[in-house]
Amino acid sequence: MNKLALLQSFVRVVELASFTQAGNSLGLPKSTMSEHIQTLESVMGARLLHRTTRRVTPTQDGLVLYERARDVLASMDELDGLFRQQGPVLAGRLRVDMPTAFARLEVFPRLGEFLQAHPAIQVEISCTDRRVDVVREGFDCVVRISQLNDANLVARRLGKLRMVNCASPAYLQAHGIPATPADLDHHVLIDYVQVLGSQSTGFVYQQQGRNVSRQMPVRVTVNNADAYEAACLHGLGIIQVPVARYVDLFTTGQLVEILPDYRPLPMDITLLYAHRRHLPPRVKVFMDWLADLITPGVFPG
Repeated sequence: MNKLALLQSFVRVVELASFTQAGNSLGLPKSTMSEHIQTLESVMGARLLHRTTRRVTPTQDGLVLYERARDVLASMDELDGLFRQQGPVLAGRLRVDMPTAFARLEVFPRLGEFLQAHPAIQVEISCTDRRVDVVREGFDCVVRISQLNDANLVARRLGKLRMVNCASPAYLQAHGIPATPADLDHHVLIDYVQVLGSQSTGFVYQQQGRNVSRQMPVRVTVNNADAYEAACLHGLGIIQVPVARYVDLFTTGQLVEILPDYRPLPMDITLLYAHRRHLPPRVKVFMDWLADLITPGVFPG
């Protein structure tokens, strides 16, 4: 049996922690995926996966093979079109993760152009606001805004997003317009966290080149950017957001900037991807396209 096919099946099972989901992503039945793993374990002479009724996880030997197998498959992607006169044909799947609002406002309006330029590429886009495990969940790259870099990942900073404090006209009519951070004791913050139950960072603003936080009353906490926006538009409190993403709402008067002298520091926007000796060309091309897409909406760091 083709060892590359066995490795591809193994890598996808590890990334998705499921024979069924891995098979669906490769267009193979679960029984074939199970056969591939059994054959690979026989060839390698080692148990590669722990199997339970609810989850599949790699053994220590499986983790070692997983890292090497990803490099092997990436190298084969490069070799596949190395000597073609027209250059490599970019093909295969891309798995990327990005914030929901970013995908909706920036990526999907232009994604058709990328797909038209590379018709053999399939793109799987996960839209979450949580911190995903890039390696474990099998993502080729992720877009993150103001997320601490992971030492196990390569970080490609694309720029910064200017931040703004804002509220709806209805909220300001009901509560008044704050003039200084001290006034915030009489206002309400809509809190945004990646994991519900996390401690609030409060109202953040720049002071002498660094961010400081002021605690203030919180009545509503959300973990999704769309919910964050909706809560503000319905007058539930104050939010702090990248100004470039909300230009239309400011222009139409649905949101109003407040405390312009107390904005947070700009937020980094970053592409993160796993360390690889050979990055598949389709991944590099997509990341370059994404960088060009993002750049007009940011200013250099």
